[in-house]
Amino acid sequence: MNMRQLETFYWAAKLGSFTQAADRLGSTQSTVSMRVKELERDFGTALFDRSQRTARLTAKGRELVALAEEMLRLFGEIRTRMSGTETLPGIVRLGVAEMISLTWLPVLVKRIHERWPRLHLEIDEALTRDLVERLETGTLDLVLAPGRVPGYSRTTVSLGTVEFTWMASPSLGLPTGVLGPKDLQNWPVIALARESYHHNSIEEWFRLAGAACRRIDTCKSLGVAASLAEAGLGLTLLPVERYGGEVAAGRLRVVPTRPALAPVEFTATGALDSIVPAIRAISTLAAEISDFEKMAKRRRGQ
Repeated sequence: MNMRQLETFYWAAKLGSFTQAADRLGSTQSTVSMRVKELERDFGTALFDRSQRTARLTAKGRELVALAEEMLRLFGEIRTRMSGTETLPGIVRLGVAEMISLTWLPVLVKRIHERWPRLHLEIDEALTRDLVERLETGTLDLVLAPGRVPGYSRTTVSLGTVEFTWMASPSLGLPTGVLGPKDLQNWPVIALARESYHHNSIEEWFRLAGAACRRIDTCKSLGVAASLAEAGLGLTLLPVERYGGEVAAGRLRVVPTRPALAPVEFTATGALDSIVPAIRAISTLAAEISDFEKMAKRRRGQ
């Protein structure tokens, strides 16, 4: 038995698939299968029930998962304390929301590679719910996204808040003055996909005032939502700092509303018991690099 075999077994069990484990480890399915068989030969017992199409654990396999996880976490702790995180090899799968991709993600990636030159990043941009699901299944190690992921097994670091406001093209012909949900409910609205934080925020804003949108068109990115709004096809929620240029150029205008929308907190969320040693350090680094609070202070004139 060796650590590579244990790590391979752990990811095959965690992900429920030899193929996904191979992808997670940058290996091949045949190598994963070989390492698991070597473990089974050493222990003299089957760890997976191969009568099923999925990698289903046997009773002994389930027992080994907890032990392997503890061993891998301890191994990572030893490596970190003895040689520092700078020497850590491996892959970190990072899930990010679009707002972060559009702002300070390149700076974070540069700093990660400067601090951990042997670490490889696999970056996945998606909607918040999709990112959280992938975090829960183990296909992502860390998620940078709006909101706080519930659950005692998560470790969460705040990345600051972002102010979103209603925007529309001047050509849409919205009334002037401060508008409320009932004033806007008959106008077309553009939101991200139904399962997104963006869509939920829009629906809640209307619902709390006893209003409901006549029509909500959906898309999968803020860029597309902004483009549709610029074309006069509806109003949408956009981050003030990111689309200030479009407002200054007259392609979009801020729609004053009451009640105001609460700023959206972004967080770095990972598994509390992650076996990837760099996760907490990357979360802290992301909080240091995030310029969301700086943007908030500029808005407040501080």
